[in-house]
Amino acid sequence: MALTMSRLAASADVHVETVRYYQRRGLLPVPPRPQGGVRHYGPAEIARLQFIRRGQTMGFTLDEIAGLLEFKGERACEQTRQMTEHKLAEVRLRLAELRQLERDLLALVAECSRASAGADCPTLSVLEKADGSSGKKQASAHKQHPRATRG
Repeated sequence: MALTMSRLAASADVHVETVRYYQRRGLLPVPPRPQGGVRHYGPAEIARLQFIRRGQTMGFTLDEIAGLLEFKGERACEQTRQMTEHKLAEVRLRLAELRQLERDLLALVAECSRASAGADCPTLSVLEKADGSSGKKQASAHKQHPRATRG
């Protein structure tokens, strides 16, 4: 089964530019172009593209996926387990940050519902604080919640 790049992209529900990007990053091989023809992709490229997409769905960055693609041999499972444990720790940290953000937002919603007409909006007051202190329990609502970087 030989596919064109557009059909390869469609097989993984990505754009052609995404396939090209993965090729530039070295995640997908670039097959030779026949004289005056169109490059064709086979089952190996389809499987690799789907591997990349599943890895992204699991939260791995493209750099991490590149590492996963390199793991082979007897230590592959151990290396993969370590990388997966690290990803799990990142996810747990992000969940804790999101739970704190939820508590902060709930408190702001409650404050907003108690604010009298014409009074300063509690949410806007927190957002306007440049130094990060609002003097209120919700001060952490406007703290930066760093996201895992994507590579």
